[in-house]
Amino acid sequence: MGKQKTHKASSKVFKVKKNGTLTYKKGNGNHKTNKDSSKQVRQRRNKGILGKGEASRLKSVIR
Repeated sequence: MGKQKTHKASSKVFKVKKNGTLTYKKGNGNHKTNKDSSKQVRQRRNKGILGKGEASRLKSVIR
């Protein structure tokens, strides 16, 4: 029986931490941020954490 291939696009976007949670970089934070509040820009610097349901679905695709 064949193995499931890694979905390359997803594996480049999501990183799996040691405790199993999936993190990703938030978008819209590189340029043209003068229209946004400083709170919005600051919050985009932090990594996003994927929800439990979506993480369990995507883990089999990434690993």
